[in-house]
Amino acid sequence: MAMEIVVPAVGESISEVQIGEWYISEGQWVALDTDIVGLETDKATFDVPAPAGGKISRIVKKAGEMAAIGDVIGYFEEAPEPAGGSGAGESKPKSQGEPKSSPASGSSDNGGQSHQGSEKVMPAASRELAQRGMQAHQAKATGPGGRLLKEDVIASASTSAKGRELSTTSESAGAGPLRTEEIVPLSPIRKRIAERLVSAQHEAALLTTFNEIDMSNVMDLRNQYKDSFLNKYGIKLGFMSFFVKAVLDGMNQVPQIAAQMRGKELVYRNYYDIGVAVGGGKGLVVPVLRNVERMSFAEIELTIADFAKKAKDNKIGLEQLEGGCFTITNGGVYGSLLSTPIVNPPQSGVLGMHGIFERPIALNGQVVIRPMMYVALTYDHRVVDGREAVTFLRRVKEVIEDPTRMLMEI
Repeated sequence: MAMEIVVPAVGESISEVQIGEWYISEGQWVALDTDIVGLETDKATFDVPAPAGGKISRIVKKAGEMAAIGDVIGYFEEAPEPAGGSGAGESKPKSQGEPKSSPASGSSDNGGQSHQGSEKVMPAASRELAQRGMQAHQAKATGPGGRLLKEDVIASASTSAKGRELSTTSESAGAGPLRTEEIVPLSPIRKRIAERLVSAQHEAALLTTFNEIDMSNVMDLRNQYKDSFLNKYGIKLGFMSFFVKAVLDGMNQVPQIAAQMRGKELVYRNYYDIGVAVGGGKGLVVPVLRNVERMSFAEIELTIADFAKKAKDNKIGLEQLEGGCFTITNGGVYGSLLSTPIVNPPQSGVLGMHGIFERPIALNGQVVIRPMMYVALTYDHRVVDGREAVTFLRRVKEVIEDPTRMLMEI
């Protein structure tokens, strides 16, 4: 008897989802708890596992369609594993770190191209294939062990598009290059990001102040302890933990930075939850570090690393994205020199980090070369005065330029 595949309840404020991707096709056998479909909300992406060993008998809602909580999106039939365990479309139980099975077909092993086997197609590549309507064998795999990466799909699609454009241009002499458009619906996450950013611009009185930080001392400190830190905690010591600690120090001195408007009232907290922007498979997400005042450097780095991994795999939970009294975003990882970040309402401030570049500066009457970073603080002027914003940002600068202040609390 066919079992219904329904959209599960994922949060009180969520009433509908978008079908992101079916990881297997109709009639393809999968093992118990193998992810069969990805669902997207305006806050996060999550997967629905197979309720038993069996196969999907019918897909009701296709990728890109919307479905309400409780809606039937497909039907699943329990069935024994194909004889020999190697039948067409077989999907093995997924262990931690193993990618989802891919709907792509093909069996060529020529030139490092990917196979039908799910171990050859990484999850991000599988999603990219589905979005572009491609099969795995159409992209050349360059990952370890012949694995197909997301970058491989993008590169192959770009090469293919250029080839089609050149062919069309050569066949129609004098007609000019082919001009095409691709219409892609906004995902729930992208819609939500757009709504919140526009809301912040319309409802808050945003202002940005800038400063620059000499990163010499914190870079020296990081280099001095990075090996022992890695050996002890199994994670690299990054710059983000220093900035989280510096922001915490600044908020202790200027509590207005962490305050929020709630109607006609101003809310101050006796704890600090700081959001850290990380890039995910579906866009930028801001998971929250809870009670930063109680966290060590190692705990901050380990938590951020876990956030980054989950974001890449679209596994960030809704509870990890909610709340936060301040946000830190690092455009420097993408090479940004300077930008004006937008506050994430109802927060009152966001700190933008940027790239570290060597620049000549005046120091003790001499021109010297130092690794410098521009930082930008955007704040809600309804809550934070200019004097308070500048004081906060100068404190962040002081702590980063003399990181021993974090230990001495001076």
